[in-house]
Amino acid sequence: MKAKKLIATLLASTMVLSLAACGSGEGAGTSNAGSTESGKADATNEGAAATSDETLVIWTLADDLKDFAERYTEQTGVKTEVVVIAPEDYPTKVQTAIVGGETEPDVIVGEPQMLGDMFSYGAFANLDDFGAQDYADQIVDYVWEVGKDEEGIQRAISYQITPAGIYYRRDIAQEVFGTEDPEEIGKLFADYPTILETAETLKAAGYRIFASDSEINYFSGDSAWVIDGKLNVDQGRLDYMDLVVELYQRDLTAYAAQWATPWYQAMAGEVPILSAELQWGNWDDADGDGNPDLNIWDADNFNENVANFSDEMTEVFAFGLPAWGVLTMRDHVGDTSGKWGVCPGPAYGFGGGTFLGISSQSKRQDMAWDFIKFVTLNEETADWWIEFSEGDTVSLKSVLEKHKDDTNPVYGDQKMYAMWLELAEGIDYSKVTQYDKAIGDAWGQAISSIKTGEMSKEDAINTFYDTVQSTYPDLIIER
Repeated sequence: MKAKKLIATLLASTMVLSLAACGSGEGAGTSNAGSTESGKADATNEGAAATSDETLVIWTLADDLKDFAERYTEQTGVKTEVVVIAPEDYPTKVQTAIVGGETEPDVIVGEPQMLGDMFSYGAFANLDDFGAQDYADQIVDYVWEVGKDEEGIQRAISYQITPAGIYYRRDIAQEVFGTEDPEEIGKLFADYPTILETAETLKAAGYRIFASDSEINYFSGDSAWVIDGKLNVDQGRLDYMDLVVELYQRDLTAYAAQWATPWYQAMAGEVPILSAELQWGNWDDADGDGNPDLNIWDADNFNENVANFSDEMTEVFAFGLPAWGVLTMRDHVGDTSGKWGVCPGPAYGFGGGTFLGISSQSKRQDMAWDFIKFVTLNEETADWWIEFSEGDTVSLKSVLEKHKDDTNPVYGDQKMYAMWLELAEGIDYSKVTQYDKAIGDAWGQAISSIKTGEMSKEDAINTFYDTVQSTYPDLIIER
C-alpha cells in the first residue's frame, strides 16, 4: 500500500502540465496591420509574403497560434496551416523533422524548458540574420533573454510574459483577514513561514489555502540549481521543501491534483476533500486508469461518482499561477467571477510561455520571420490579443504601458498589467540553467517521499543527490 501511495503521489506531483500556458479563443477581430505608433519600425513586412501562393506551415503546442494565424491571413492574404501537437509528442516530432532535413514546418515554437535542447540540435534559425536585434529594447528583458542560445544569438521570441502571482478570493480575504487589498494580502504570502501561518488561519475559519500543495511551485526558490558546475541546494530550497511537507501533513490544502477536475472546480466554489489514495487509487491496475470508480481526469465520471467517496467540503482561498492563469481562471471561476484578486508571491518566478522561431530547415524563412514579427512585435496585434484573449499579458513594452490602467472584471476590476510588468522586471533569467527540469523533478520526488512518509528527510535528500549525480556525472555535489 505504501508503494502504491508513493506512486500515486509522485504521479500527482509531476503532472504539472505546461499545456495550460496559453489560452485559446474563438473568432477574430480585424484592424490594420503594421502599426508604426510612437515612431517604431513597422513590425509586419506585408509585401514579403502577401503575393505568395505558398502556405506557411506552423507547428505549435496549443491553440493560440490558430487565432494569430487566422488574423495574419486576414491582414496579409498569406495562407497558413497550423498544426497543434500534444506537448508530450512535440519535442520528438520537431527533432525528427529537423534532424531529418524536412523543409516543413516553417515556424516552430518551444516553451522555456524545451529551448535548450532545441538550440543544441540546431532547430531554430538565427533571427539576428533577419534584424531581430533592432527590436531588442521593445520586448520585456527576461523574455528576450529566454530566446537566446548560449552564444547570445536570438533564436526565438515570445508574445507573452509569464511572471507568477497568487490569485486569491477577495470575499474570503475580507471575511478572514478583514481586507481584500492586493498589497495587504501580498503580505500574507511574503515568505514560507508566513504562508504556513496564513494556511492555519484559513483552516481554522473552514477554508484551505490552496487546492493542492503544487500551488507554490512557481516560487520554489530564487536561486540557480547549478553555479560554476556545482549543484546548489540553498536554504531557500530546503525551506520550500519544509513548507510543502507541512501543507500536506497538516491537512492545509484540498489535496486536489493540479489540472484535474477537482482542481478546476475549486476555482468556482466548494470542492470535496479527497485523499491521494482516493484520487489516484489503483495505478498498478492492468489498465493504469487509477481508481476505476472515480476518475479525477474525467469530469463526467468525477461529478457522477464523487459523492460516494467524500462528504467533507471546503472552499479554496488561492492558486499560484503565472500571468496566463488569468485565462485558466476566466474559463473556470463560474459564479466567483469578480471575487478574485492577484498579488505577488514569496519570490520572483515565471512559468511557460510560447516562444516562436524559424525552423532552420525551412525554405520560407522570410515568410516565417514576417509571421513572427506580426505575432510578437506588432502593436496592433498585441492590442488585439489583449482584448481577444480577455486578459493575456503581452511582452511588448509599449503595449503593456498603454494598457497599464486597464481593469479586469474577473478580478474586481484590478489593474493587472502594471503589476505583471513590475514582477517580470524582477525575474533574473541568469538563474535559469539547462539542468533545471531534471533537477527540479528529482527535488519534487524527494519532497513527495517525505510528505507521504515513505522516506525520512535525510534519506530523500540523499536519494536526490544520487539521482542528480547519475543524471549529470560531471556536476560537483557536496552532500
